[in-house]
Amino acid sequence: MKTVSVHEAKTHLSALIEKAVIDGEGFIISKSGKPMVRVIRVEAPTAAKRTGFLIGLIKVPDDFDAMAAVQIESGIASTP
Repeated sequence: MKTVSVHEAKTHLSALIEKAVIDGEGFIISKSGKPMVRVIRVEAPTAAKRTGFLIGLIKVPDDFDAMAAVQIESGIASTP
């Protein structure tokens, strides 16, 4: 892994980051010859697939769209 000084990192930060992202080649930033920070590419998190996660666990009635149609049309709200 390449080591660069703070000054070099400031001067060439865009190029160093691009190389880390494209080539996957991280780098270490050092100060006074001592390693301080390691910069590596971060993989984008993948969103968990949620569609269909309740399949087989619940049953939606066939008349679901018509349920409470009279109350909805008349503006009457049902209370528990």
